[in-house]
Amino acid sequence: MFLPCTREEMTDLGWQTLDVILVTGDAYIDSPFIGVAVIGKLLMRHGFRVGIIAQPDHRSARDITRLGEPSLFWGITGGSIDSMVANRTASGRPRKTDDYTPGGRNTRRPDRAVIVYANLIRRYFKNTVPLVLGGIEASLRRIAHYDAWENRVRRPVLFDAKADYLLYGMAEQSVIELAQALATGRSPSAIHGLCYSAPAPIPTALELPSYEEAAADKQAFIRMFRTFYDNSDPLTALPLVQRHNNRYLVHNPPQPPLTTEELDAIHSLEFEREAHPSHRREGKVRALDTIRFALTTHRGCYGECHFCAITVHQGRIVQNRSIKSIVQEAKTLTAHPKFRGVITDIGGPTANMYGFECTRKLSRGACSDKRCLYPSICRSLKINHEPLIDLLQQLRAVPGIKKVAVASGIRYDMILEDERSGLAYLREVIRHHISGQMKIAPEHCDPGVLTAMGKSGPDDLLRFRTLFNRLTREEELNQFLTYYLIAAHPGCSLEDMKRLRVFCQRELHLLPRQIQLFTPTPGTWSTLMYWTETNPFTNAPCFVEKSESGREQQKAAIIRADRRPAQSPSPAGQQRKKRKP
Repeated sequence: MFLPCTREEMTDLGWQTLDVILVTGDAYIDSPFIGVAVIGKLLMRHGFRVGIIAQPDHRSARDITRLGEPSLFWGITGGSIDSMVANRTASGRPRKTDDYTPGGRNTRRPDRAVIVYANLIRRYFKNTVPLVLGGIEASLRRIAHYDAWENRVRRPVLFDAKADYLLYGMAEQSVIELAQALATGRSPSAIHGLCYSAPAPIPTALELPSYEEAAADKQAFIRMFRTFYDNSDPLTALPLVQRHNNRYLVHNPPQPPLTTEELDAIHSLEFEREAHPSHRREGKVRALDTIRFALTTHRGCYGECHFCAITVHQGRIVQNRSIKSIVQEAKTLTAHPKFRGVITDIGGPTANMYGFECTRKLSRGACSDKRCLYPSICRSLKINHEPLIDLLQQLRAVPGIKKVAVASGIRYDMILEDERSGLAYLREVIRHHISGQMKIAPEHCDPGVLTAMGKSGPDDLLRFRTLFNRLTREEELNQFLTYYLIAAHPGCSLEDMKRLRVFCQRELHLLPRQIQLFTPTPGTWSTLMYWTETNPFTNAPCFVEKSESGREQQKAAIIRADRRPAQSPSPAGQQRKKRKP
């Protein structure tokens, strides 16, 4: 069933009022990939009456008032993507399309959506129940942060939205605890994964440089972010506070990672895997093409690439579902009337981090002096692709499933490191789980740029490319690699991009078209470098190309001037041959 979006749907459920109303910048898609749907269904499982207002008109009372006022709290999210990223290109130009809006036209999601929606609620519901911010937009903006669109440091979004609470991370456990506390009249101030405003700091907390100090002094900004990042591990983090004029942001430690059983329980919730019927007259929601028949195996990522916000949002601890749960969900997909036999993706933030973790990290927290994969893979991380091979084989055996695609990115350095099962996993993927191409993300080839990115050098890429081509040839398949690259990352110059072009021509024998301009979004080391023009790990100056023309020149250094195909087949085979059984 869908969560109610109208009074009529509330009446059908026998509800006169709601406990919680969730407001989102996306269309309402009832899917395990959509946070607002997961949170709503989970609250309902715990006995709360929940409704959703999707993409409300922020210029009138028409939408925001249609479900009345909740008895416990309003939950506000910008949607599945930060609203500024959804609405602006890397060059700052308005985006014309939005895959999470019916009809695909980018006309429904306001800039800084969580602030706009909070103001909208306050305008029509004076002295209402608490406003609670959540989702990735709130999560990445939960402390003072650099905003590239205004080119300045902004206050935590909790203050700018004048909200009561902010839940960061994936927040399933936090939101249940919050709802239960509000329902029983208890203070929620001790809930992990929660931020709130207070008149004074709490005695046990580490104090970050104040907003005023971080905004005025880039070295203070670096100290602030380092302390914040170092306290993002749920096993070791301390409470944080940050002064903003005469108020304090209180930032509680993260929630513990979900157990396999808890993650399985979330994915056992029933979802329609469709957009709410009210959206049908407005047009297709294109995001459904990607997520309707995809499966999540895990969450979290220990890659810690400097330009990626997953660590700050989902965490460094990989949380795995059981094979039984994933296979059961796959069986559910086969009963969907639109299912045609293809699972469009199986994975997580990184496809091949499923089924294992560092035992030290699970018992004592992430290391403070080293990382799991960079600059080299830690020996304490026993990479093992065998659980993933087992999962893929079981999924292929499910009646009604013709193809299981691995569309999520794959860490090729982890395949090379796994001497026991890495080769078998790669052969499995090549033989059964890609359709002509595999996505990998070397990002660059220059050692200095890769160091700024927190990525390994090109040697692993070339070793993997040789291995991929050999296995493809042995399988008698005509398949190739797709490379994702980043231009204008801090530390990258036009000359670096020209060297990357030569590398692609000489070593990869093609010029990739998947070139992404670096976008400085809150919550990453790379954005810190962009703002401060300093490498925070060495405190040395860091070149940053900030002009629009210079950034576009870096991207143009790779893209072909002609219109020939961007990719070429692997040398493994120039003729398409029949796939082995």
